[in-house]
Amino acid sequence: MSLDVSPALLEKAERGEVSDAEFVACVRESLPYAWTVITGVIAEAEGAADGFADNETPPPSEAERGQLLRALASDAIRGGLERHFGVKLAFQNCHRVAVFKKSQVDSDRYRAFVSVRGQLLNQSPELRDC
Repeated sequence: MSLDVSPALLEKAERGEVSDAEFVACVRESLPYAWTVITGVIAEAEGAADGFADNETPPPSEAERGQLLRALASDAIRGGLERHFGVKLAFQNCHRVAVFKKSQVDSDRYRAFVSVRGQLLNQSPELRDC
């Protein structure tokens, strides 16, 4: 299961729409490692002169890796986080998370990060089974 959804939130979803704030709170509580990595990268990017930061540190365990994969592989979760923080998240391998300002999505750096070439250059034997 990707998220720990409270009965109250599930009931609300069954009745209709759930706000992004409620959804993001559920993500934060359900995926604490992913939340820490993503918010850490966002904080780094906010302090960087070029507005870019990425995390290249592999998760300490498969449980944490699973959290990161669930957060970034789900369109709904990733989109909710992007809307909440006003950024574009990019993801490589099973742990490399980058954050871009929305204005950077058309930049050379963004296109290079999400390109086939960028993915291939970010491979190593240590990451084969991640």
